[in-house]
Amino acid sequence: MHSIRSIRSLAFALVMLAMSAAAQAQIAISINIAPPALPVYEQPVCPAPSYIWTPGYWAYGPDGYFWVPGTWVQAPTPGLLWTPGYWGWNNGVYVWNAGYWGPQVGFYGGVVYGYGYVGTGYQGGYWNNGQFFYNRTVNNVNTTNVTNVYNKTVINTTTVNNVSYNGGSGGTTARPTAQEQAAAREKHVPATATQVQHEQAAKADRNQLASVNHGQPAVAATPKPGAFSGSGVVKASRAGAPYTPPAQHATAQPPANNQVPRPENNRPENNTPRPAAPQGATPAARSEVPHPPAASQPETAPRMENQPRGQNMPHPETEPRPENTPHPENTPHPQAAPHPESAPHPQATPSPKIEPHPEQAHPEEPPHPEKEPERPQ
Repeated sequence: MHSIRSIRSLAFALVMLAMSAAAQAQIAISINIAPPALPVYEQPVCPAPSYIWTPGYWAYGPDGYFWVPGTWVQAPTPGLLWTPGYWGWNNGVYVWNAGYWGPQVGFYGGVVYGYGYVGTGYQGGYWNNGQFFYNRTVNNVNTTNVTNVYNKTVINTTTVNNVSYNGGSGGTTARPTAQEQAAAREKHVPATATQVQHEQAAKADRNQLASVNHGQPAVAATPKPGAFSGSGVVKASRAGAPYTPPAQHATAQPPANNQVPRPENNRPENNTPRPAAPQGATPAARSEVPHPPAASQPETAPRMENQPRGQNMPHPETEPRPENTPHPENTPHPQAAPHPESAPHPQATPSPKIEPHPEQAHPEEPPHPEKEPERPQ
């Protein structure tokens, strides 16, 4: 019974290991903005035998793209080679395909990472009887520390333009070969713990952000994983291409920054508040009242508001007609003033409203006859 449980535990562990390795080789993240160009930098000296060069790359975090320096890494097992990760265009987004260790180098998007990674395969060295032999033509090797070396000219058939992604606008157009497809089906080992820590250290350093270094990181390559300072750290000599800040922040939040969908912002008083202000305070404000006759009266005859007779008229809408007549104000004869009550339309005789003749305002004041009978009392 105990042996059965042990076998089951071992089988479960093997399945989880296989799933972990597969997950590492699968998609890690996707974004709709292409990464910057690969920076130009020199390779540090190989620190010791069995170290294999892993090129730098642009990773993506909460603050955008950041540069993970190239570094020398010990292979987890002799005989394994490193297939770099790469960004690939897929269904409208750029997808990160994580790197992995395997007996052969697989497809890495045709990206020319340099130092043996010429877009397909690896020409920086090979394993022989558990020892790694370095091609000095493409590797910076000190023969005092590393004796397994050889010289072989590398013919690069791919245009070196520092492009860091495959597909999409401006990306490489490489497709996996039959050999690379076969390598993809082989057993893989995910990135080592030191490689993961190396990427996390780059993520924590804000100077590695593309938005800060503009495609030219101060730490472009290191002699060992996590060594971001000290001797052997290499700075990028220049950016691979002029850095252009991504436009994703302007397009990612159009509803939050755009007030067009809000109907209250489309009201006329909100769109044109200043042209109405110089037109006179009272008429402009009353033009919004749903009773246009009351609003139009103060514009042409402001004195009519103080007369009770005009307010009690049954047809106020006809009042603007006599007010627009140019003759009442020029009429010099106030004789028509005593007969406003008998006239069926007092609007036609607005002459009593004229103030230039104040003496005409007293024809209705005959108080003296009423006070005379009080004298004999």
